[in-house]
Amino acid sequence: MTRKCNNCGFENQDDYDYCAKCGIPLVEGAQPRQFYVYKSQAPKINKRNLIITYIATIFLSWGGVLLWLISKSSGFTMFTFFGFFLPFYLIQSKHPQIRKHGIIQLVISMLGVALSFYLLIH
Repeated sequence: MTRKCNNCGFENQDDYDYCAKCGIPLVEGAQPRQFYVYKSQAPKINKRNLIITYIATIFLSWGGVLLWLISKSSGFTMFTFFGFFLPFYLIQSKHPQIRKHGIIQLVISMLGVALSFYLLIH
C-alpha cells in the first residue's frame, strides 16, 4: 500500500512519514524537520610554514642571481625555475589568504627569474 502526497501527488511507500519528492509531511500533525547547516570555518594559517615558503621561494628563484654573482659564467641560472613550484602550489589553494601569498611569491619569483636571465644574457 502506498501513501499519496496531497501537495504534489507523488506516491510514497507506506512507512514514509514525509513525501520523498517535496518533503511535505504525509501524517497529520507531523512537523517538518528543521535542518541546521553549519558553515565550516577556514583553517588557520600556520605563519611559520608560510615564512618557510617565502624563504624557499626567494632562495630558489633568486638562487640563479647568487650563482651568477659567484661564478660569473655558470649555466646554473636555470636553477631559478624551481622557484615557481611553491607559488603555483599555493595559488591552487581554496583558502583566499594562502592564494594571496602564492600570488605575492609568484611575483617575487618572476622578478628573480627575469634578473637571472638578464644577467645570463649580458
